[in-house]
Amino acid sequence: MNILFHRHFGKSYKKFPKKVQEQFKERLKIFTDNPFDPVLGNHALHGEYVGFRSINVTGDIRAVYKVLDESSVEFALLDSHSNLYS
Repeated sequence: MNILFHRHFGKSYKKFPKKVQEQFKERLKIFTDNPFDPVLGNHALHGEYVGFRSINVTGDIRAVYKVLDESSVEFALLDSHSNLYS
């Protein structure tokens, strides 16, 4: 699977503490092996984010991504649940 990162993702990633960054890296490894592993809570989004999907990084932090084609995804945002969906 080809994983890309939008520039907005990079900016938001850098704002989080190292602990959250490491948790994202761990979740990304799981995602690469199985994007629908139950631990990720992978689900489609609606409303403003229709066409995107989200995975859980921590209890409150979500990584939002878009499927580009059958072999590529692009992570677009990393933020708290409340910031993304309020």
